[in-house]
Amino acid sequence: MNCKKMDIKPFEKRVWLSSPTMHGDELKYITEAYDTNWMSTIGENINKVESIAAEKANVKYAVALSCCTAALHLCVKSAGERLYGKPSIGHGAVEGKRVFCSDLTFNATLNPVMYEGGTPVLIDSERDSWNMDPVALEKAFEMYPDVKLVVYAELYGFPGNVRQIKEICEKHGALLIEDAAEAMGATWEGKQCGSFGDYSAISYNGNKIITGSSGGCLLTNDIEVVNKARKWSTQAREDAVWYQHEEIGYNYRMSNVIAGVVRGQYVYLEEHIEQKKAIYERYKEGLKELPIKMNPFDAEKSKPNYWLSAMIIDEGYMCKQVRNDSVAWYTPENGKSCPTEILEAISSINAEGRPIWKPMHMQPMHKMHEFVTRADSGRANTNTYIEGGCADIGMDIFDRGLCLPSDNKMTEEQQSRIIDVIKACFE
Repeated sequence: MNCKKMDIKPFEKRVWLSSPTMHGDELKYITEAYDTNWMSTIGENINKVESIAAEKANVKYAVALSCCTAALHLCVKSAGERLYGKPSIGHGAVEGKRVFCSDLTFNATLNPVMYEGGTPVLIDSERDSWNMDPVALEKAFEMYPDVKLVVYAELYGFPGNVRQIKEICEKHGALLIEDAAEAMGATWEGKQCGSFGDYSAISYNGNKIITGSSGGCLLTNDIEVVNKARKWSTQAREDAVWYQHEEIGYNYRMSNVIAGVVRGQYVYLEEHIEQKKAIYERYKEGLKELPIKMNPFDAEKSKPNYWLSAMIIDEGYMCKQVRNDSVAWYTPENGKSCPTEILEAISSINAEGRPIWKPMHMQPMHKMHEFVTRADSGRANTNTYIEGGCADIGMDIFDRGLCLPSDNKMTEEQQSRIIDVIKACFE
């Protein structure tokens, strides 16, 4: 490996992709939960998190839940019941219905659709943002005009044109679920991510921009959805003096202890965003002479939260790389590199990078689900090319892209060494 020829000393302590950054205020609220004995799924910390989350996202209501996947699940369930009516017990809210979903995302975006019996139709990404392509979404509505639900994910904290996605949904009478798990604090045209969807979800997972170690919130302007979500998330108990149940429920409410951590973190959201932005800018400056590009975004319309800095290698500077479902191989070549080589090099100095999310249409569990590009069905036309290159944008980003160490506790000196390692891979 060319990059290993450089004598770059490994870090004594691992530099993480994105780890929790704690400040001490969290302990005050955890202790408050302990001292008042509110240790379960009710308490002042939960109330405060819901209030702060709604205010920050500029929506009316938030429901604090055990994780973002739970929030997305209740978003899908709420949307399905609004669209198709309440299902009988044992049937999902979108049973047998197609749902348009972002393709370049983590599987948690799609799992709730399948929990509720839906069939994902995967929508390709646009090259300008790596998020769902509005042109491909319009193509999908041409192919499947009966679809009434879209699940849109914002990748790595860099928003795409979510306003246009919302307008397309409204044009076709469809509801929008916004998966803003990675984009808390980011904006499009001054409007907060998480406020565009009819239903939205944010995450406090351990690697997110702020954290509770776990947890998430459902965001909405609909009080009826809030009431249903709170009921469903506490095992769907009816209003009776005994335990009365008439529908399926879930153990999804956030713990008051976890909420204490989130409550203590929220005041640092903007500070964390600025730290992540500085990391992105240092990568952009340090790697500007290389044949790579950083995460793209529209600087006039969007303000990312810069959660994960990522890069993509110019097509002509890729050495040969082959991947199967679990292993990757490459052939070193002077002046060229590939994600596998760079990730191995970063790991060799005790730092953590990661491949780009593998697109959902390439995942074994989704191989039978339709995939739509801006050209047509990506399943039927696997070799289609459009202006600017391959029509399968998500696959191309996965092949040539990688996520860089983006921990906001990483020092400038540590980041400089990582940049040197990346440069050496192209020598």
